[in-house]
Amino acid sequence: MKDLEMKKLYYSISEVGKMVDLEQYVLRYWEREFSQLRPQKNRAGNRIYTEKDIEIIKLIKRLTREDRYTISGARQVLEQMTFDNGVPTLPDDFAPVPSELQEIDTLAEDLREVRATLVKLLDKLRNGQSD
Repeated sequence: MKDLEMKKLYYSISEVGKMVDLEQYVLRYWEREFSQLRPQKNRAGNRIYTEKDIEIIKLIKRLTREDRYTISGARQVLEQMTFDNGVPTLPDDFAPVPSELQEIDTLAEDLREVRATLVKLLDKLRNGQSD
């Protein structure tokens, strides 16, 4: 009979955090950063999330963690999104290849090379060697 369990209408922040494997502070931060994520509050002032809110959270998590968008890049993607029966839907032409990510990867590789060169130079200086 467990298959017949009814879905809840509202979920607490701790329940949502466990569902999507995120800390509560991340959810609160995302509420400030994404206008699409605005859970209601109950009489006690606690956040109550709907299924729609949870789907938006999952989408933000995918964009920021899997597709590696920045917060501002993910915000731009969410602004293009539409809703089908309350469920967020990305545009058909969505391609998760943020150009700024490629720049960051290139810069990181350059920095690793510079670091390796500096480490070699430091070793030579410590050993009293010169070229």
